[in-house]
Amino acid sequence: MNTATKQYYLIAALALFWNLIGCFVFISDMSLTADDLANLSNNDNLVYASRPPWALISTAIAVFLGTAGCIGMLLKQKWAVVSFYLSLFGLIAQNIHLFLLTDTIYLYGVTVPLTQVVVFIVALFLISWANSAQEKRILR
Repeated sequence: MNTATKQYYLIAALALFWNLIGCFVFISDMSLTADDLANLSNNDNLVYASRPPWALISTAIAVFLGTAGCIGMLLKQKWAVVSFYLSLFGLIAQNIHLFLLTDTIYLYGVTVPLTQVVVFIVALFLISWANSAQEKRILR
């Protein structure tokens, strides 16, 4: 088994921070009160009210399994790789709702799509990085 470098732990820590932000955003979204919803824009209310349960579950899978994957990488565990793949599955399902079943670009412009592209790139990077760590026998 190879040892992890400082760069490995730095990437894991930054990735964990990134995914914890996603968890915070998801929890904040799920914690909106009726008063909060009343203060949303018409577009936000339209999107919020039309989200099916599977889209919410997909988002939860994406952020919480991404976070679990980062914790697994910090602990050098092989299961982190699977966690990142499942997180990507959640992200893809979330994006199916955002871009195929909701007119997100019409409602929000390019901000949401650009954000999701960045999230997707980070997810692919984390999978590649985890696979590389597994090939180098850093994970046990």
